[in-house]
Amino acid sequence: MIKEKERSGFSGWGVLILGIIEIALTIYLAVVTPPSFTKGLWIFLAVVGFVILLGLFMVNPNEGQVLQLFGKYIGTVKAPGLRWANPFFSKRRISLRVRNFETTRMKVNDIDGNPIEIASIVVWKVIDTAEACFHVDNYEKFVAMQSEAAVRNLATRYPYDTHIDNQMSLRGNTAAIAEHMKGEIQERLIQAGVEVIEARLSHLAYAPEIAEVMLRRQQAGAIVAARTKIVEGAVGMVEMALERLAAKNIVELDPERKAAMVSNLLVVLCGEKAAQPVVNTGTIYQ
Repeated sequence: MIKEKERSGFSGWGVLILGIIEIALTIYLAVVTPPSFTKGLWIFLAVVGFVILLGLFMVNPNEGQVLQLFGKYIGTVKAPGLRWANPFFSKRRISLRVRNFETTRMKVNDIDGNPIEIASIVVWKVIDTAEACFHVDNYEKFVAMQSEAAVRNLATRYPYDTHIDNQMSLRGNTAAIAEHMKGEIQERLIQAGVEVIEARLSHLAYAPEIAEVMLRRQQAGAIVAARTKIVEGAVGMVEMALERLAAKNIVELDPERKAAMVSNLLVVLCGEKAAQPVVNTGTIYQ
C-alpha cells in the first residue's frame, strides 16, 4: 500500500525572481545586442527561464499537492504558499478541507421487514493524499457510494421502532445508531485515506405505502404500554392500601369486602375518566 510522504518543497519566491531576471536578460540580449553574437545565448536563457518557471505551483491552506515523476509517487506538499519543485513533476491538487454530503433517500427494509425511508449526513475529510489518489479511482464517488451502502446495511440490522426495553431501534436510539453508522462508514473508507468525522441520520420515516398503518400500530403499542404501566401502578397502590389498613387496624374486611374494595380501587385508578364519588351514609354490612 502506498502511504503519504510529506515534502516541504522549496519556496517559490526566489525561483520566481530568478525566472524574471532570466526573462529580462533574454529580452535585453535579443533587443540590444547584435543577434549574430548572442542568438544562441538568449535562446538558451529563454529555455532555462521557461523551464524554471514551470516548476512553480501554489498550495492553498488545507490543501495538498501530490507530486509524481513519470508515474512514480514522490511526495505531497502541504506547506501553503508559492512553492517550487522539479519542473518535470506532475502535480495533482487534493483538498484537505472538511466536507459533508447528504445521501439520497433510500427505501430499505428494517430487521422486521417493514419498508422505511432513510438518509444520512456524512462529514469527512482526506487524511492521506496518497491513498486517496492511488488506492481508489475517484475518492469522492467512492465516499458517496460506500456511505450509502453502509447506511443501507445499518438500516437492515435494527427495527424502526420498538417498545421492548433494552432493544435498540433506529428511532429510539439515534445517538448510538449514529456512532455505529460512523464506525461502519469509516471501516469502508479507511482504504481511501478518508476520515469520517461525523455521521447522522437526516431522514427516517416509514415508506408511504405503510405509513398510515404503522402509525396506527405505533399508537396501539403506545396505548398498550401506557395501560401496562397504569395497571402495574394501580395494583401496587391497592396492595399498599390493604396492607396499611391491616397494619393500623383501621377496619377489618372479610374476603368479599376486600374483593369489592379492590374492584372499586382498580376502576378508579385505571379508568380513563375521573370517577364520580358516592358517599355511603349507611353501614357497609346492610
